Amino acid sequence: MPYSAKLLLLILCLAALAEGGKHKSRKRRWSANLETHKHGTPLSKKVVDGTKTRRVKTDHLLRVEDHDFTMRPAFAGPAVPVGVDVQVESLDSISEVDMDFTMTLYLRHYWKDERLSFPSTTNQSMTFDSRLVKKIWVPDMFFVHSKRSFIHDTTTDNVMLRVYPDGKVLYSVRVTVTAMCNMDLSHFPLDTQTCSLEIESYAYTDDDLMLYWKKGNDSLKTDDRISLSQFLIQEFHTTTKLAFYSSTGWYNRLYINFTLRRHIFFFLLQTYFPATLMVMLSWVSFWIDRRAVPARVPLGITTVLTMSTIITGVNASMPRVSYIKAVDIYLWVSFVFVFLSVIEYAAVNYLSTLQERKERKLREKLPCTCGISHSGQIMMSSSYSEMDAMTTGHYGMPEMNGDKRERILVQLALDKEQGAHGQGGNTRSYNSSMWIDTHAIDKYSRVIFPGAYTLFNIIYWSIYS
Repeated sequence: MPYSAKLLLLILCLAALAEGGKHKSRKRRWSANLETHKHGTPLSKKVVDGTKTRRVKTDHLLRVEDHDFTMRPAFAGPAVPVGVDVQVESLDSISEVDMDFTMTLYLRHYWKDERLSFPSTTNQSMTFDSRLVKKIWVPDMFFVHSKRSFIHDTTTDNVMLRVYPDGKVLYSVRVTVTAMCNMDLSHFPLDTQTCSLEIESYAYTDDDLMLYWKKGNDSLKTDDRISLSQFLIQEFHTTTKLAFYSSTGWYNRLYINFTLRRHIFFFLLQTYFPATLMVMLSWVSFWIDRRAVPARVPLGITTVLTMSTIITGVNASMPRVSYIKAVDIYLWVSFVFVFLSVIEYAAVNYLSTLQERKERKLREKLPCTCGISHSGQIMMSSSYSEMDAMTTGHYGMPEMNGDKRERILVQLALDKEQGAHGQGGNTRSYNSSMWIDTHAIDKYSRVIFPGAYTLFNIIYWSIYS
């Protein structure tokens, strides 16, 4: 090698050594300043959790790829205890027609899976969303007797997974479920209903998975703002039972029971009060003269048609059950009272017609010289047969009512018969006709109908209230 080349190489080496010394000196000064800053501020006291750093991936930290999560924890061992607690967010609707209810709730599961344990110096947890749920084992819960259910997905799936260093897992989902509720409507609308939401594992029997309420009856929490327009929520409570299927075996089943009492005020305004008023309106005809046909007949028909409309409207919003409801009893008894008021007037009108025929025959038998003038007889006859039958204003002579005139005519006939035959046999036969008073039916109805309906109401409300 030429001498000049060796000299150039020696110069480059010396320059490199000098630059390295400067770099080490700057590094020592930076380290010293950093140590001074750390000891001079409180930040040096905070310990950073190793699980919160991004040095490793989640799959590597939880060793998801190292285990087969298609099998339950402690496979082939004892049953996995899975605690459950529920927070009811809302009770959305109760339907008598479909016999179901809709509820939104937070469903939380607690179990331990040692395969998910991870090292941590501060015993902190890690929280994940639905993307990790698809990679690990979670309990396969479903709602028994549910018609529709879904997990909320706005803005993302409402699913939370929280894993602790010792392998304990909290799994929470927000669910809306519509489930069956077998209602007994025999006391409707004075009824109290008890419905249940049932939770069960679909695949794992009680040999593999043991479901239980994590804190007993305190496992069920409800929002204080829950209210229903038609019901009063009386009670929420939990129970646990075993369900048996002949093909698969025994399963643990959790029950969320709630009791609802129906508000009666709406039905009082819409059903009971109108029906009662229609019955009372039908009684008005008892105070209208029996010969006022244009007044009494339309009143009876109107009340009957109104009661039919009320019954149809109530049944249109109810399921077609095969038994009698409490509201049906009240409406149909009210309908019978209204119908009987129409029948009552038909009986009064028929008996009045028979009485007029008898009196007409008696007048035909009376001679002109029977103790009263011919003109007076004509006035009595015309005033009763023509004026009373054709008008609704002035019913008869001004000095006496219809009952007195009828008895006068009958008494005239009795005097004639007694004078002709001198016997008392005919007196008894005419005596029965003399006391036939068609007004008596209306008089008795004014007392019997209100009294019977009042007694019915007392018995009805004492039984169903």
